[in-house]
Amino acid sequence: MLRKHIFPVIGFAAALLFVEVLSPQDTTDPSARDRKFVRSVLEGGNAEVALGKLAVQKSSSQDVKQLGQKMMADHAQLTEQMRDVAKKEHIRAHVGTASKDKAVEARLKRLSGATFDRAYLAATVKDQRQDLDEFNREANDGNDTAIKRAASRGALVIGEQLEQAKQTARNHDLPLVR
Repeated sequence: MLRKHIFPVIGFAAALLFVEVLSPQDTTDPSARDRKFVRSVLEGGNAEVALGKLAVQKSSSQDVKQLGQKMMADHAQLTEQMRDVAKKEHIRAHVGTASKDKAVEARLKRLSGATFDRAYLAATVKDQRQDLDEFNREANDGNDTAIKRAASRGALVIGEQLEQAKQTARNHDLPLVR
């Protein structure tokens, strides 16, 4: 009776081991595109945190402030996770913000109240759409397995952010959201 139950368990364990051995292992040689993606995520994360802080400070609306807080928290976490991946994959990461993101930040700093809210929401929806495309592209077509996994997890977070940003924009009657 015991043999009847042990052999299937042993067979199942052997099958799992066999699948694990044949599964592709993490590649340790990220492509140039993988490296560019990692650097872009790190720069973009810095920008999202800065813009989220602006939303908390300058918005006249509680839901925009909440979105800003979510963006700050989520991107701080995504950035930390991507820094860990960069370190593991030996990718030297620039700590800073891209010039296009600095320009958006400078423009938003000059605004306040409802005008700020509309501009912040428009910029956030646009950026999150682009980010989601980039994360999905890397998750599907990237070379390095660890970076692909991080991109896949990040895409889920970015997707949630995009939906919240679109809903908030709809609440503010912005026509850009369909």
